[in-house]
Amino acid sequence: MLDTQVTRASPSLLYMVKQVELVVRSHLDELVRPSGITALQYTALTVLERHDGLSAAQLARDSFVTAQSIADLVRSLETRGLVRRERNPTNRRERLILLTEEGRALLDRHAGPVRELEERMVRDLTAHQTEQFRQALTRAWHALS
Repeated sequence: MLDTQVTRASPSLLYMVKQVELVVRSHLDELVRPSGITALQYTALTVLERHDGLSAAQLARDSFVTAQSIADLVRSLETRGLVRRERNPTNRRERLILLTEEGRALLDRHAGPVRELEERMVRDLTAHQTEQFRQALTRAWHALS
């Protein structure tokens, strides 16, 4: 008797990475919505937390948004008092984007819930598997950067 069951190929890694990104963004949007920001705005704030004083182009690259959309994103964060812009002392034509105390306070308020989301994502992995996952993602990112 012939096996009539269709064998389906596993989804591509690109598809799986995108699925994880979409579900993480959805959960992150839910977490930060009460503060009146989006997951993309939250990401930009966390980038500034690690590397304060970036140009708009640098912030766009590190936040995974286009240079065109970073202007609106920064303007919105600036209006909320979460970031400020000041002239770059070494390049007077460039303005640097800096995290304000209000921005740091918002990140502090969300640190626990965001950490819990990350822990939920890897809860079925051992500590060693989680570290391997982190290293694999880092290597994949470097390979494409």
